[in-house]
Amino acid sequence: MEKLLWCLLIMISFSRTFGHEDMFKKAFVFPKESDTSYVSLEAESKKPLNTFTVCLHFYTALSTVRSFSVFSYATKKNSNDILIFWNKDKQYTFGVGGAEVRFMVSEIPEAPTHICASWESATGIVEFWIDGKAKVRKSLHKGYTVGPDASIILGQEQDSYGGDFDAKQSLVGDIGDVNMWDFVLSPEQINTVYVGGTLSPNVLNWRALNYKAQGDVFIKPQLWS
Repeated sequence: MEKLLWCLLIMISFSRTFGHEDMFKKAFVFPKESDTSYVSLEAESKKPLNTFTVCLHFYTALSTVRSFSVFSYATKKNSNDILIFWNKDKQYTFGVGGAEVRFMVSEIPEAPTHICASWESATGIVEFWIDGKAKVRKSLHKGYTVGPDASIILGQEQDSYGGDFDAKQSLVGDIGDVNMWDFVLSPEQINTVYVGGTLSPNVLNWRALNYKAQGDVFIKPQLWS
């Protein structure tokens, strides 16, 4: 019996499932480089996607040190069905279905950063917003459909469905306000989200988040307003 209780305590310490939680003004904190610490998010909608928008805040000191994953959305047909990734050469990589485009930035982010990324299959048009300002639109994977039943990971980049993490691609820092819609937000709606408004996200909702934390991940008050 004592051995069983000890094993249960070990399992609880490494895997914490909380179900739906209002994460308002909270952030996930990844305090150190790791290939075992991450947060898995369960989408409210598990259907294929022909359009989407994802928005979030992140805060890290890694930007000048190395590249890291910001948002990893894998399906069983493609481990990079949706990917937002920071490259240390002052570029964001945005991927859909394994295809990628890059967005250059003039300054290395040294403060909490808000990003929104949207894509539509019909035109392939990508929009990428940084702190409420849009980059020039680009085209990516026109006619593609993002697969269903996604594995959505914060803190790591998936090289296979739900796994194959690389510590050198892990996020060290804070991430929060992760919301996702199954449609493209208008510029006015993007601005509303940037200033803290809500628009009833229907794929991932930070105010009713279903998640599972693994390893050294902590929930703390946000460091941004």
